[in-house]
Amino acid sequence: MRDLLLGRARFKEFSASPERIPTNILSERLERLRGAGVVERIPAADGTKRLAYRLTRKGLGLGPIVAAVRDWGLKWEPGTKAAIAAAPRA
Repeated sequence: MRDLLLGRARFKEFSASPERIPTNILSERLERLRGAGVVERIPAADGTKRLAYRLTRKGLGLGPIVAAVRDWGLKWEPGTKAAIAAAPRA
């Protein structure tokens, strides 16, 4: 979800994330997200025959939840860093 919210779209980009998720697990997660209507496959922007992924409206609705988890980590877990700008703290 984080990578999709950051604008990443290709399987290769997801697999290069710091977590280094094994490709079989990444494939399974993407398929589960597709099955739940959170992401959809689209033609890649570079014009190749490869596919990319994008969030659906339902998936975009998870953005505030991901931001809330990020904000919690920034507040309570020392050393936490965020790739997505944090919301102002109260």
